Amino acid sequence: MPESVIKISWETVERPGYFGKKRDELEDFWNFNYPQGWRIAWQWGEQVLTRPLALQIYEDAYFEFLKNNPEILNWITSTASDVYDTSPSNVKSGLNYDEQETPNNHFHDIAIRRAVLRNGRKFLGDRLVEVRKPGTEGARLSPYSIPFHLPNLIYQGEDIKDYNYLKVSNHRIWWKTLGRERGIEHTVEEFYQHNKLLQKMAFG
Repeated sequence: MPESVIKISWETVERPGYFGKKRDELEDFWNFNYPQGWRIAWQWGEQVLTRPLALQIYEDAYFEFLKNNPEILNWITSTASDVYDTSPSNVKSGLNYDEQETPNNHFHDIAIRRAVLRNGRKFLGDRLVEVRKPGTEGARLSPYSIPFHLPNLIYQGEDIKDYNYLKVSNHRIWWKTLGRERGIEHTVEEFYQHNKLLQKMAFG
C-alpha cells in the first residue's frame, strides 16, 4: 500500500468562448502552457461536464426544437439530402461528433442529423443544405437560431472570450447579437460558448 496517493483535480483557467479557425493554434498554445494536462469542459449548474455529455445536452435542444416545430422538421427532411456547417465535407462525419475534418469544429450539423433520426425521420431531399451563415435557407437551424431548452442553466457572466476576434476593438459577442435579432433570448450557441471552460490539471 503506498504511503501517499496523488490526487488529480481540475482547476478552471478561463471561459475561452469561441475558437473559430484558431482551434489548432489554441490547442498548441495550451499544450505548451499546461504540459501537465488540460481539457475543455462545460459548466452545468454545480457540475462540470465532459464534451460527450455537453454535446448530448446540445443535441437534446435540437431534438426538442424539431419535435415542437414539425413544419421545420418537415421542411428540412423534404428539402435536404444532408446538412453541413463549415464545408460540404462535413457529411463524412455522419453521426460521429469526434469526426472533425475542418479547422473549425462543426457539431450542429451532426446534432441535426441525430435529432432528425431521434424524431423518427430521415433526409429525403435532393440537395445539401448549409446550416450556418445568416441569409442562407438553412440559417434557421444554425445554433444561434435555436432556443436552448434549459435556459436557466446558461452561464450569464461577462468573462467569456472570443478568440477569433480578440484584435477587434469594437468586438461584440456575435452569437448573442444574432440570437436577439431573431427574437431568441437564449440559444444553443449561447449555452455552448458561455458554459465552456478551459481547465488545467492540478495535483494534490
